[in-house]
Amino acid sequence: MKKRALLLKLAQDIRASYWFIPATLVLLALGLAHVTEWIDRHTELLPFHLPDAFVNTQVDGARSTLSTIATAVIGVTGVMFSMTIVAVSFAAGNYGPRLIGNFMRDRGNQVSLGILIATFAYALSILRAVQDPSEAAGVDAFVPQYSMLMAMLGCIIAVFTMIYFVHHVPETINVSNITASLGRRLETEIVNIIEAEAALGERPEIDYPDRAPDDQIMLGSAGYIQTLNYDLIEEMMQDHNIKIRIEKLPGDFVTPFTPTLTVWAEGGLSEEHREELCGCYALGVSRTEHQNVLFLVDQLVEMLARALSPGVNDPFTAINCLNWMHNALKTAKHHGDGLGDDGAGKYVLGPRLTYDALFKRSFLASQPYCETDHLAHAHYKSRVSDLNTGL
Repeated sequence: MKKRALLLKLAQDIRASYWFIPATLVLLALGLAHVTEWIDRHTELLPFHLPDAFVNTQVDGARSTLSTIATAVIGVTGVMFSMTIVAVSFAAGNYGPRLIGNFMRDRGNQVSLGILIATFAYALSILRAVQDPSEAAGVDAFVPQYSMLMAMLGCIIAVFTMIYFVHHVPETINVSNITASLGRRLETEIVNIIEAEAALGERPEIDYPDRAPDDQIMLGSAGYIQTLNYDLIEEMMQDHNIKIRIEKLPGDFVTPFTPTLTVWAEGGLSEEHREELCGCYALGVSRTEHQNVLFLVDQLVEMLARALSPGVNDPFTAINCLNWMHNALKTAKHHGDGLGDDGAGKYVLGPRLTYDALFKRSFLASQPYCETDHLAHAHYKSRVSDLNTGL
């Protein structure tokens, strides 16, 4: 429980990585190769046998087939990796570097790369098992027929994966799809916050002492707060009869000397309790959308600002961003009980997302950029008017 924030950050890093799923699929492919090779060496244990037409491959043919599969698949994998790098570079340069994580987390890219590399690893592993007869050594020819069929099946899957990937990469860098993905995730997060607030019920008010705090927690390192364990802070307040006020939230940048928690505890905190409170935070080198819904808003605003820059001059992308921000604010106002006057949040001690904060972070932040373009400014005014009238 003490390291839950660090574990949550690790899980987020793994999810955003480009290596975890491909590496897992390669390990599974190597395990499958051992299983199918064992089956080929113990075919008498099978309850049925395939027709001879499926299992009559000779040594030279098996070796050539497996070599061709491995060579072709690894070549295609190199091309796919190059396409991914080009797509990421294009998106970072045109839509903003903070969008790179969205491409790295894309399951389609990760699984596609994993299937191709796994097919390559499987073909190489089975190729090793093919052996020529040797009278001197008393070794018979061995062709793993069932493993060959599995390799052929993997090759067919790899072909369809390549077709899917060639279609998928242009879709991922389509500006409409990028804004729609951000907008839908923002809408989902707002809905989750509103529903979590309803599930929490009435929040207990924390009566902080009217005196100077007994202690302040500083993390001793610099970075952006990516994860905060609210549950452990609440548990420590209840178990040890102390008062804790959260000063820095996910998305904030802290230095080694920035107070992140203010504590009122008679007699001060023990070293063990200080370590537990420090362990409630996990830092990183950049902001993420985990526990920080406004980061999604910032990405839409960044896309809008880049679209309206003199070098791009794309008011229709800016209009698209305004539409999704408008949808988020409509959801915040009308889904369930809405965010309410005092806002809503997922945690008792966590930050409360208010409608005003969402409006300022989205539309007010976009206003200076929209004023430079007639089309974007006209659409901006119509969206704001719609929000103000409550239609």
